[in-house]
Amino acid sequence: MGGTPAPLVSSFVQTCYRHSNRETGVSCSNCGRPICPDCMTTTSVGMRCPECSKQKTKVRTAATLTGPPQLTYVLIAINLVAFVATAAGLLEGPVRGGLYENAKGALNGPEIADGEWWRVISSGFLHSGLLHIAFNMYFLYFLGSLLEPAIGKLRFGIIYFVSLAAGSFGALLLSPQDFTVGASGAVFGTMGAAILMMRARGIDPMQSGLGVTLLLNLAITFLIPNIAIGGHLGGLAAGFLVGYLMFDLAERRRLAPNLVYGVSIVLGIALVIAAVVVAAPAPGVG
Repeated sequence: MGGTPAPLVSSFVQTCYRHSNRETGVSCSNCGRPICPDCMTTTSVGMRCPECSKQKTKVRTAATLTGPPQLTYVLIAINLVAFVATAAGLLEGPVRGGLYENAKGALNGPEIADGEWWRVISSGFLHSGLLHIAFNMYFLYFLGSLLEPAIGKLRFGIIYFVSLAAGSFGALLLSPQDFTVGASGAVFGTMGAAILMMRARGIDPMQSGLGVTLLLNLAITFLIPNIAIGGHLGGLAAGFLVGYLMFDLAERRRLAPNLVYGVSIVLGIALVIAAVVVAAPAPGVG
């Protein structure tokens, strides 16, 4: 899988109610009028037209979109603390072959099958070396600074959690015996969701550079050895799926946001359960 997803095809072409020469696929979440990117205001319940955005609602205007991505900072801090703790031997064991293979929390099918199910989540906060964590934290900061202020902590957190769980599921599905660590699955998912957010709001992801970044990272995934391909692809697929739910269905098609959030959270929990099931040995094996 790879590249930017094809845009949805509509049976008719809408034009902005304020700019009749501009085609658009986005409508105001309050009144339903079609609006172009210049007329959009992001709110907690979707995109709104200039008139509706003036109402006394929870509006995220340009002034409030410049706030710090606080959840992103928290996630980076957790990853850094876990990295230092692992390097100091506080999470068990020395380094083996460049990987913290026996670190308490690394993703591994047999260990999860023995009851340590939390590795499905904890593995997403561990890293195998300085370059590994530096690369992932750079992209987490970059994507978090782009996405979190635009969509809020709740939606950003849901995207991150579901993508992390999907990355663990994908890694266990393709390489259950390996010891796998890293936030790459969550980062790939965040990148996929950011691309769908841009597309839903009338921004070309390829022109923004994010589409090219995704393609380059996919190339690295397949060309460089010792990379969890299943983790990257699983996280990316989840990011696309949750991004579609949040930005195409909830924002553009006005599906109830709370329903979308609930479905996304259930999906994340289901992925954790599925990862544990995949890790369990088949009957009569072991």
